[in-house]
Amino acid sequence: MTQQIRIPDRFILGAAASAWQTEGWSGKKEGQDSYLDVWYKQNRHVWHNGYGPAVATDFYHRYQEDIGYMKDIGLTHYRTSINWSRFLIDYEEGIVDETYAAYMESMIDELLSQGIKPMICLEHYEVPAYLLEKYDGWSSRDVVNLFVLYAQRALERFGEKVDLWFTFNEPIVPQTRIYLDAIRYPYEQNTKKWMQWNYHKSLATAKVVALFRSLPINKRDNSRIGIILNPEVTYPRSSAPHDKQAAEIYDLFYNRVFLDPSIRGTYPEELVRLLKKHNIMFEAADADLAVIKEHTVDIVGLNLYYPHRVKAPAYQWHTDTPFHPAFYYDKFDLPGRKMNPYRGWEIYPSIIYDMGMRMKEEYGNMPWFVAESGMGVENEQRFRGGDGRIEDDYRIAFIREHLAETLRVTQEGSNCLGYMLWAFTDNVSPMNAFKNRYGLVEIDLEKDRNRRLKKSAYWYQQVIQSKLLNITEEEYK
Repeated sequence: MTQQIRIPDRFILGAAASAWQTEGWSGKKEGQDSYLDVWYKQNRHVWHNGYGPAVATDFYHRYQEDIGYMKDIGLTHYRTSINWSRFLIDYEEGIVDETYAAYMESMIDELLSQGIKPMICLEHYEVPAYLLEKYDGWSSRDVVNLFVLYAQRALERFGEKVDLWFTFNEPIVPQTRIYLDAIRYPYEQNTKKWMQWNYHKSLATAKVVALFRSLPINKRDNSRIGIILNPEVTYPRSSAPHDKQAAEIYDLFYNRVFLDPSIRGTYPEELVRLLKKHNIMFEAADADLAVIKEHTVDIVGLNLYYPHRVKAPAYQWHTDTPFHPAFYYDKFDLPGRKMNPYRGWEIYPSIIYDMGMRMKEEYGNMPWFVAESGMGVENEQRFRGGDGRIEDDYRIAFIREHLAETLRVTQEGSNCLGYMLWAFTDNVSPMNAFKNRYGLVEIDLEKDRNRRLKKSAYWYQQVIQSKLLNITEEEYK
């Protein structure tokens, strides 16, 4: 039996991307590399089939075409980033690259002219390579100040046109891949540095919030400043105390490390105790902790893809191995779980409901939205229909079930503002490049990156136009 769920008025139904994953390097000047660009140049062989940020989807030249498709589908919002490494030509003095700024302004104007509200993120992994080389990146307090200077230039330039701003997308991810797990350039395992980067990004967020509130943009009714986080919704293997403790500690290190300072303005006492115990406590001035306390965000975007399941560790940690939060947990694979085999990720739509209720019950029911939700599939050309269109019914099912959970938690009082799909078009991901496709719109790599709407694009269009979601009772429990 099928039921219809009505979508509230003014509910966000959009899609997301980032600058570095779409724009390409056209027009980029010498010295404007991000750390991702340097990684690609030095380790191109680890990027699937050699594709990477150099061309990406060529959004820099084709944004008008893509925004036309966004209008056709009916997106209410589009989230992307400013590429920090390209927006400035002098990171110390905050001198703007006028060519790149003109592109950004034209792109924002095009969105607005088509009735699509831009959401702009100040950093989506695009830390300038120059700052990594000179200051060791976010290890340095100096980079916090330089980020605030960059934010000031961006807000001055685009603040009159953009209401919704975000400091970071998934601020924990780069340093987790670089310094905790050492699987990305520059491949340095250093847990204390990982924690210092975490802290400095929280401090930078608070300082940008303070800046935002000092500017005229803050006086507009719809203007907000927030952050995009990727909470790893965590479940213990069992109800036993040792498994529950493993999940709680996992949550401290990977979720509350950003959720709490961003929303509550403080760090969990339990986390601080563990950081001190393992000698990885970040260096912080009392005055900066006061800034974090006084300048929490207005809104939070949550990227929600799959659950994280853990259990108590089965083996003792090797004494010669540097500390890693895995000291306290082992990953656990739930038998019989539904999987996306291409990414190796469990499909469990209830993560959205569970996280939404947590926002309601533990974080003051502050405004939030699903900032990313999507399904990456390899070799999608296998599903091309007779008319040449990709028949991605698996993606439609994924979106339908996750959107249903978003609406369910909204109906139960969680202050959820909407649902954003990752991604609008197929785009580049770190290392995986175009291996797994996420888009509503196909990027044809063999035909000059031409675009073509997939079946899911037409389905999403119908949902947006009707403001109704049809779902079976089996899917909506």
